[in-house]
Amino acid sequence: MKQDESELVIPTGRVAGVDEAGRGPLAGPVVAGAVILDPDNPVSGLRDSKRLTAARREALYDEIRDKALAWAVGRADVEEIDRINILQASLLAMQRAVTALQPAAEYALIDGNRCPDLPCPAQAIVRGDNRVAAISAASIMAKVTRDREMIELDAHYPGYGLAQHKGYPSKAHMEALQRLGVLPVHRRSYAPVRKILEAQQG
Repeated sequence: MKQDESELVIPTGRVAGVDEAGRGPLAGPVVAGAVILDPDNPVSGLRDSKRLTAARREALYDEIRDKALAWAVGRADVEEIDRINILQASLLAMQRAVTALQPAAEYALIDGNRCPDLPCPAQAIVRGDNRVAAISAASIMAKVTRDREMIELDAHYPGYGLAQHKGYPSKAHMEALQRLGVLPVHRRSYAPVRKILEAQQG
């Protein structure tokens, strides 16, 4: 179910906010966060993770972990993204995050316009990461988790700048791809990566 801004009603009970990070990059997993906030122990300053500095995201990440009733992250790796496409992989990561929550969610609010298959009722909310605190929290958990993974991958694959661009198709990333070739962590189903592979094989 999708609602516009005038109709937005937040249910009561254990409501999980759900969001993902990493749909656009050429490399690395897509990661989803799910968070059930504690109304008696609020986290101030929550907003869409993309509108926060890295330092502020890290601080909020720790605060969410400390204060939330439950939080979890789920992921879909590069092989899954290439096999089932990024939309389905994003929904799968969200499903994994929600089903990992302890205690379980009674309801889920999903950022975007589609809901994954979940064991509880769910509602999709366009721009939810800037409208619903629990979705903002989930956005932060997903973004920080994924950024940390990309920094780790940068240590394994030096020269590509993964710690800086986090896998997004920046000029430096595209130049490194052309110069150094495609890595196992690159998404082969994405056109820029596929074209480089085709050129190298042809």
